Amino acid sequence: MAPYGDRIQYLTLELRNFIADLVPQANELIWDNYIAVAIAYVKSGKLKDAFCHIAIYSKYVPFGFNRGAELTSGTLKLNRKGKLIRHISIKDIKSFPMNEISILISEAVELSDKHNSELWNKHTQGKSKIMSISEKN
Repeated sequence: MAPYGDRIQYLTLELRNFIADLVPQANELIWDNYIAVAIAYVKSGKLKDAFCHIAIYSKYVPFGFNRGAELTSGTLKLNRKGKLIRHISIKDIKSFPMNEISILISEAVELSDKHNSELWNKHTQGKSKIMSISEKN
C-alpha cells in the first residue's frame, strides 16, 4: 500500500480489521491492478462466493457488496454498479456507517452461504491470498 497516502492506508487497514472482526473466517482475495488494489472477502477461495469488497484508490475507498442489489436490510443508500454490485465511497473512517454496514455484511454473508451450501458452517481462520500483481510502468 506504499503508493497510497497515510490517510488511505489507515482507512484501508481499519476497513480490513472491521471485516475481519465481523467475519473472522473470511479470506481476502487481493488483486493489485493498474489503477487500484481490490480486495474481495469470501469464506471460500472463490471470487463467486464473495460477499463484500473494498478497492483502494488515492482519494477514497469504495466499500461494496457483490450481491448488493439483493440486500434488503438497513436503510443505507448504496450506489449502483451493474446488475448486482452496490457500494458506498468512504473517504475517512469517521464517516464510515459501521452499524449499517454490519447489518448489511451479515445479510451479505447469508446470501453468499445460500448460494454455496458448503460455506454454511465454515469456521476456519481467514487468510490473505494475492491473486495477481499488475506490472507498473
